[in-house]
Amino acid sequence: MSPSRRVLVLAGLFGAISLLAILTLWSVFWTVFFAITVAYVLYPVRRRLAARGLGPRVAAGLSTAVAFVGALGVLAPLGYAVYVRRSAFFDMVGDLPPEFSITVLEMSHTIDVTTVVDVVRETAGSMALDAASAAPVLALKFFLFVLLVYALLLKPRMPARAARRVVPAEYHDVVQALHERLRDTLFGLYVLQGATGVGTFVIALPVFFLLGYDAAVTLAVLSGVLQFVPIIGPSVLIGVLVLTEVLAENVTAAILVGVVGFVFVAGLPDVLIRPRLSAVAADLPGSLYFIGFTGGVLSMGAIGIIAGPVVVALLAESVELLASEQHPDAVEPAEP
Repeated sequence: MSPSRRVLVLAGLFGAISLLAILTLWSVFWTVFFAITVAYVLYPVRRRLAARGLGPRVAAGLSTAVAFVGALGVLAPLGYAVYVRRSAFFDMVGDLPPEFSITVLEMSHTIDVTTVVDVVRETAGSMALDAASAAPVLALKFFLFVLLVYALLLKPRMPARAARRVVPAEYHDVVQALHERLRDTLFGLYVLQGATGVGTFVIALPVFFLLGYDAAVTLAVLSGVLQFVPIIGPSVLIGVLVLTEVLAENVTAAILVGVVGFVFVAGLPDVLIRPRLSAVAADLPGSLYFIGFTGGVLSMGAIGIIAGPVVVALLAESVELLASEQHPDAVEPAEP
């Protein structure tokens, strides 16, 4: 049954007003998006609390508190580590030699470090000023984020009811499939990556301490945060530490840091944590995840860490839906 003229006009009106709302509220659009994704992940928590007899407001409030504590748990250690170690970072940059030589195939190459040091100092100063000036705006956006998460968890079924009323009945299975893929993707991003990040911090802290690093806490925090970077993860940090030891002519220390770091910091968390939580992770290949992560970060900034993989996951699900619609009886061959 084709839609009536009135339905088409109302659909066009809805699309136009939605576009106008996005343009008007663009400065907080990604805050709203982030709040929706967090509410998606926290809904099972809210449902369990409600099943234990708690009222809707109390269940939504406690679930929002989980999001608040989780956000502080991620941002506070990172901010503290950067603030405490800022002097050590600038001292390390200042102690770098103006140039150093590398011999490759009996040919010596001299690399000038002065320009790089100046760029690093200017960039760090500019970032500090930008962060200070943006603090009030960030505080307001954080308040909006908490308020939106609470509102979404207070009435969690309203968006689903609205979607089912708008979408024709024959397409409800499509909406359900996209919903399940979105839910699994967000669980994979937040729960799996978050748990792996925390586990990496717990493992990396004693490792860096035993390796003799004064900034063991900072390095452990960075290792946990880098778990959100697909494929490479903390390996890039271990590589930087190995390169630093090589430039300082500490070959033995470089080998020790490389072997211990890659085994315990970069590899062990994946072996211990990911298999136990893989049931809640999205069925998304690492290559597609990396494409979504990289493209999202380059196109959207920090929010692309979440938005990029979500878009790629929904695209993959839409391809599967189209393929199953055209070939409903097709059976995928088993992987060798």
